Amino acid sequence: QVQLTESGGGLVQPGGSLRLSCAISISMHSLNDMAWYRQVPGKGRELVASLTDGGPTTYSDSVKGRFTISRDNAKNTVSLQMNSLKPEDTAVYYCYVDQIYIGKKIDYWGQGTQVTVFS
Repeated sequence: QVQLTESGGGLVQPGGSLRLSCAISISMHSLNDMAWYRQVPGKGRELVASLTDGGPTTYSDSVKGRFTISRDNAKNTVSLQMNSLKPEDTAVYYCYVDQIYIGKKIDYWGQGTQVTVFS
């Protein structure tokens, strides 16, 4: 069982920055994809940024150029640096990883952390 623990959410004014971190309970070398999603009330989860072990990094068009996803294998963490925040970035942000086990993909989610951008 993989456990994900997010931190770093909070309140920030437009134009400000926040850094989200996701602590992962196992070695990242056993994981496949890592990503950050976000969700606002009444809508489904939206992919914000993702990175694949040995593969490309992708971003949604709405955050491209402002957000950066990164990983730290030594600390077993995946982070999301969010700059130039806008009110429309307000959402609950979720850390996601998956693992391939006996040919099947298993998804894991964090509990979510609230990000509120207000003026």
